[in-house]
Amino acid sequence: MARFTRIEVAQAMKATGLVTVFYHADIELCKQVVKACYAGGVRVFEFTNRGDFAAEVFGELTKWTAKECPEMIMGVGSIVDEATTALYISIGANFIVSPLIDEGMARVCNKRKIAWSPGCGSVTEIGRAHELGCEVVKIFPGSSVGGPDFVKGVMGPMPYASIMPTGGVSPDEENLSQWFKAGVHCVGMGSQLFPKEILQQGNFDYITKKCQEALNIIEKYKK
Repeated sequence: MARFTRIEVAQAMKATGLVTVFYHADIELCKQVVKACYAGGVRVFEFTNRGDFAAEVFGELTKWTAKECPEMIMGVGSIVDEATTALYISIGANFIVSPLIDEGMARVCNKRKIAWSPGCGSVTEIGRAHELGCEVVKIFPGSSVGGPDFVKGVMGPMPYASIMPTGGVSPDEENLSQWFKAGVHCVGMGSQLFPKEILQQGNFDYITKKCQEALNIIEKYKK
């Protein structure tokens, strides 16, 4: 059962401005990454459903997080169907992120009052996501659908939209300032925070520092 309501999820996304996106098959490594992000101020963490037995890793990870990092809101991304949505909700996902719009997923999330962020690449898709009960819309891949200019264009006729770009977001001031000046609700960021060599070295202090730096930049520019 989810520990946080979908309203709390949307509020935490807005308050911090950053959702970290990560997957690894090694549960102990995942724990260290979550802990490092938490120490850096992150409060919304998206575990991506990318590998075999990913659900088993997430189930253990979210139970550990509830005890060790109690304010961290754990959700799952890269979900594309309602069966997998229901599976992750049953093991504690507080929100579901998808690269696409699937009405079956929307129904499952709405029945359980779980936050759902589908991937959209057009104004029409964003409107459809709203119809299906989405609070925070993901644009994906953020850089490919038009980047900050796309967000700025959408916010003209749809100033009520809450947009989270993923893909094409990096933890530097030039990049983050453009997204937040355009009016995003928050951003999703993955590999830029977790370089492979840093994970191999076990340099988790680097991750904490990068999260802190990104959050400080975001605080300067978010509306």
